[in-house]
Amino acid sequence: MDSDSDGKPRRLTRAEAKARTRRRLLDAAAHVFARKGYAGASVEEIAEAAGFSIGALYSNFGGKEELFLELVAGGARARVERGREIVEAVQAGTEEPESALGRFFMEAADKDDDLPLLQAELWLYAMRNPQLRDALAAAQREPQAALEALMEPVLARVGAPGAVPASTVATVTSAMFQGLVRQRRLDPSSVPDDLLRQAMRWLFAGIAATSSPSPEEEPS
Repeated sequence: MDSDSDGKPRRLTRAEAKARTRRRLLDAAAHVFARKGYAGASVEEIAEAAGFSIGALYSNFGGKEELFLELVAGGARARVERGREIVEAVQAGTEEPESALGRFFMEAADKDDDLPLLQAELWLYAMRNPQLRDALAAAQREPQAALEALMEPVLARVGAPGAVPASTVATVTSAMFQGLVRQRRLDPSSVPDDLLRQAMRWLFAGIAATSSPSPEEEPS
């Protein structure tokens, strides 16, 4: 059951109930994977943590691997979508989009205690299981493409559209985000609140500077 806008009980539709079940399973999986790692986690533990049966888990996901892949890809998609909204909102204002994006990603990471553990687990799992590496890489291509699209308006704003492939900037941004988040968890004082925001400003300022013609290249 759920509540409508008036606070009255409302029966969930089948699609809504399925979406809620999947969300609860994913949330439970995030905690179990982060605590025990991929190899140590079991579908029984995940289902129990979510308050469902093993059958409910398998009716929504093909198994532990599919659950893990969706957890990683879904989280990345959500962060990129929120980042897009942030950039669009500030483009007409005074804050630089690249600074706002850096601030948002750091704030999002601080709110998700499981994020650095899941990212590390994903990398370790891929390295230890070459036969599944392609599947893990494929799961990240959609959110990576969305992040690439997010970089294009920022490159245009700094006057460097086409100077560097947006895909390359997205890869550097993703690696910088993951690295700084892990370091912040390990040694918080070494990664102050504003560092990712400042690092993204440095990144785009550097791109803009290297894309501008040097004085000797400028037409007379």
